[in-house]
Amino acid sequence: MREKWSSRSAFILASIGSAVGLGNAWRFPGLAAKYGGGAFLFVYLIAMLVIGIPLLMMEIAVARHTRKGAPGSMRAINKKMEGVGWLAVSNGIGISIYYAAVFAWVIMMFVLSYKFAGMTGDTDAASSLWMETIKTTGTTSGFTTISWPVVASLVAAWAICYVCIRNGTTSVGKVVKFTVSLPVICLLIMAVRGIMLPGSMAGLAKLFIPDWTALGNSNLWVDAIGQVFYSLSTSMAIMFAYGSFLSDDSNIVVDTTIIAFSDMFVSILAGIVMFTTMAGVGMLDNMSASGIATAFIIYPQAIVKISDSGIFNMIFAFIFYFCLITLAVDSLFSIIEGISTALSDKFNLNKKKTTLTICVIEGVISLIYVTGAGLAILDIVDYFINSYTLLITGVCEMIAAGWFFKTAKILDELNRNTKKFKMPSWLFLPSIKVISPVVLAGLFIWNLINLIKGGGIYGAADGYSLKANIIFGWCLVALILLSGLIIKIIVKLKSSKDFKEDDRTWDEFGKT
Repeated sequence: MREKWSSRSAFILASIGSAVGLGNAWRFPGLAAKYGGGAFLFVYLIAMLVIGIPLLMMEIAVARHTRKGAPGSMRAINKKMEGVGWLAVSNGIGISIYYAAVFAWVIMMFVLSYKFAGMTGDTDAASSLWMETIKTTGTTSGFTTISWPVVASLVAAWAICYVCIRNGTTSVGKVVKFTVSLPVICLLIMAVRGIMLPGSMAGLAKLFIPDWTALGNSNLWVDAIGQVFYSLSTSMAIMFAYGSFLSDDSNIVVDTTIIAFSDMFVSILAGIVMFTTMAGVGMLDNMSASGIATAFIIYPQAIVKISDSGIFNMIFAFIFYFCLITLAVDSLFSIIEGISTALSDKFNLNKKKTTLTICVIEGVISLIYVTGAGLAILDIVDYFINSYTLLITGVCEMIAAGWFFKTAKILDELNRNTKKFKMPSWLFLPSIKVISPVVLAGLFIWNLINLIKGGGIYGAADGYSLKANIIFGWCLVALILLSGLIIKIIVKLKSSKDFKEDDRTWDEFGKT
């Protein structure tokens, strides 16, 4: 019997929790600051409506109909497209391993927030706290240097992740009631404090008043569309898993719209926090599009300048990093849920044991990030997955749904439980068939062009060697692209042991 969400709100909150992650809190404000504030928001909204929401709806609708994770859903559309689903799963594996390390850094900074009490006005001490604790070498060498506070935090991160999803939708439904509401409360508290700071209005003006000349910057469009694509948790098997647990009477159109705009609301709220706080402490021009730099280096400098009271600044630091913890946890466990669902569906495995095994194996692999080389490796891995394999997966998903299947059937699945608020065919069909694959392919080509212009390897300007990029970048890309073939080999080996694949088509799923 397929597990199901206990309620509609459990699905919506879980999906919002997955979509709303660390990128909302730190990358979105940085990009808005970089590209003319309101102008970036304008393009972001267009991308959300034209690309983000249709793509999100497609994944959820297909999964609800088939009651399968990403590979099974793609296989039901077209047997030859199962590999696309494994691309999504592999993306999730790569992302969750390094995301756990970032989560560990957040946990570590939360614990160390008591040190802000003695750093009032000392921006140098605040900015160096994280760097000194993780003991980074800044290069891909330094594997023998280990930060034990990060090790402890990483163990805690994986333990929290497993506890949250050990019982599938039952435990997830209970957890997200807190992990979705708490960060919003924390952000509201920080926003109020930020607005109370002198000069904060300059920050709000920079965030919301558009600099329309920025629309002529092609990088704005690329980054705004990319932010929508990455933020909604598509192309990494999550929404397929969550959609497969939906009941037949769920209203996907309405629920997906709520999820998408909740994601945007939290991003804007985080923007208000960042812009008002940075303006209030005279650091508005210091905002960075780098999320890690913002959270661990730049924002700590702002924290120690918020007031003359070390105790108040310490409390503010605790609130900030607690907010990041609640944002990170449901994003991490949602990725693991997507991986676990795909594997347990394919090989008829016990879901709980599969989840535990994934957490243990990935936990061991993620130990690479507690070394002095961890930050550099994370930088390379994050770049290659986000710039290449995620986009390739998105394009392949859209081609599978738009060109190797009757897309109108997916639209019918979307609209079958809604009477007034429907997804119009004039938006959904062109988006899935043409707009989304073309735009995502364009982003992929754009990244390749920038790669070539940069000398042919990512990170050359930052000191990363060709060897490091090949090992941690291109080899990872190759492994992800070959994931479907690897699964085929495993299936062939298991076939001799009475293993049988589920060969039902889309229409056959509809009859069961």
